[in-house]
Amino acid sequence: MCLAVPGRVVSIEESSVGMNMGKVNFGGILKQVCLAYVPEVMVGDYVLVHVGFAISKVDEEEAAKVFEYLKEMGELEGLQQPDDDSTPQRPS
Repeated sequence: MCLAVPGRVVSIEESSVGMNMGKVNFGGILKQVCLAYVPEVMVGDYVLVHVGFAISKVDEEEAAKVFEYLKEMGELEGLQQPDDDSTPQRPS
């Protein structure tokens, strides 16, 4: 089974080969992710990530639901949901 995990985009930069890459927060764990499939994504948005590629943009409610399901399955032990104060908030 394949699994995509939601995360919040905390920064975006263009790579040396011209693709957008982003730093994504997965409940306190930061990973570099390719954003080529979601060019509309901005800092503060949530994306679903599969094997290092953001495959779609999701809203905050949907991301929270997925995190809750993963938590119920025991897949998030040791992680915090990414709505804590340590993650950047989207500007209003």
